[in-house]
Amino acid sequence: MGQEIEQSEFSASEYHEFWQRLQRETATLKSWLDSDALPAEGGSCGLELEGWLLNSDCAPAPYSEVFLRSVNDPQVVPELSLFNFEINSLPQAFSPGMFSGLQRELGGRWQHCCDCAERLGLKLLQIGILPTLRDEALCLGNISPLQRYHALNQQVLNQRRGHPIKIDITGDEDQLSVVHTDVMSESATTSLQIHLQVKPGEAVRFFNAAQIMAAPMVAISANSPYLLEHELWEETRIPLFEQAVSVPAYYDQPGHQVERVTFGTRYVEHSLIELFEENLAGFPVLLPALAADGDADLHHLRLHNGTIWRWNRPLIGFDSNNNPHLRLEHRVAPSGPSVPDTIANILFFYGLIHCLATHPDAPEKLLPFEHARANFYQAARYGLDAQVFWLDGREHTLSALLLEHLLPATRQCLLNMGIQRQDVTDYLDNILTPRVRSEQTGACWQKRFIRKHGRDFTAMTHAYYLNQSRQIPVHQWTV
Repeated sequence: MGQEIEQSEFSASEYHEFWQRLQRETATLKSWLDSDALPAEGGSCGLELEGWLLNSDCAPAPYSEVFLRSVNDPQVVPELSLFNFEINSLPQAFSPGMFSGLQRELGGRWQHCCDCAERLGLKLLQIGILPTLRDEALCLGNISPLQRYHALNQQVLNQRRGHPIKIDITGDEDQLSVVHTDVMSESATTSLQIHLQVKPGEAVRFFNAAQIMAAPMVAISANSPYLLEHELWEETRIPLFEQAVSVPAYYDQPGHQVERVTFGTRYVEHSLIELFEENLAGFPVLLPALAADGDADLHHLRLHNGTIWRWNRPLIGFDSNNNPHLRLEHRVAPSGPSVPDTIANILFFYGLIHCLATHPDAPEKLLPFEHARANFYQAARYGLDAQVFWLDGREHTLSALLLEHLLPATRQCLLNMGIQRQDVTDYLDNILTPRVRSEQTGACWQKRFIRKHGRDFTAMTHAYYLNQSRQIPVHQWTV
């Protein structure tokens, strides 16, 4: 969905032509994968980090246009709403110091954005869902002027045949039910999206590993317990995103309805082309924007894939020399709580996915897909307290599984790969491990603040902002 388009209404002939090109491009990609035409390179890592613009009262401030002009950086781009923005990193090639390098890049760009916001009388925040958000802010008056977002809104509603979008989320403490006539509730979800370039020959193992590790990843990074002042899931962003652009796509073999935001229905077996063929066969075209220059860069395949929001999504990219490559986009982590926490989350993803994908016994042979999917939603709801089934066939509390098995295994894998010991110490030993031991994720800190100080979400957001500004990891924050 990063590709801009020129229209929001489409004719039947445009749908037909787009479908024809999508078929051809899917066949082209299959031939590339079957013939090993894609570069056999992997290991580079990048990120997309979504953030919020706030006013002096810590409420959302819909001024992204003037903010982005002030920032004047092609790596900082618009999002769906005028109170959100997105920071992109340059791809970080594998190197021993890649994570400290990634922090320098992200930290520098974040600070530049903060300086520009301050000159405009604004504040920036990294958080999964803004606690001060009001339902009335989620309206088309705050949608980005980019044509692709207007088209997305229109086409989602068309495929829903005009039926409103219902957000209905039940937590242990509260329940929320609201109705929207547009997709703007999606703008309440701000994420960290991690990109990993993979070798085509290893892509199946890496994709399945990403599915398996989604549960511990969402638990260790949880940062979205509140929506519209209701305490719901530890990572409420997960059900909110799934419901905010709810468009039924097809029914799988057991008869379950598959939506456009999905964890998936099974592991990949032989090639990632299986996912692109599923895109073709199962998901109706949402945005049939035709490219003027033909099919060479797989424009139609990539645009269609961008309107299917798997929590782990395969991507085809092209470098500056127009050479294609294959990468995974891991979408389960929220934004925040701080730049050091973000880099620690990326290091955990990078280490654990390599640990699982290179293990002599393929983990997908040990953990049924239904358990991996159930683990993910349990972790989103209960965070570190979630009970999950793991590769040993036993049930574990995620906090214990992380401390006793996953963090030590990740640590050893990173060192074996050649990641410098100081980075492993800084991010895994000094951030991730104490975060789990103290059970203070961003979500836990927010709930502890409200329990101590009462339901003052403005005060909580201001305290969160001050802690984030100090750039210390969340396990060191006080309430």
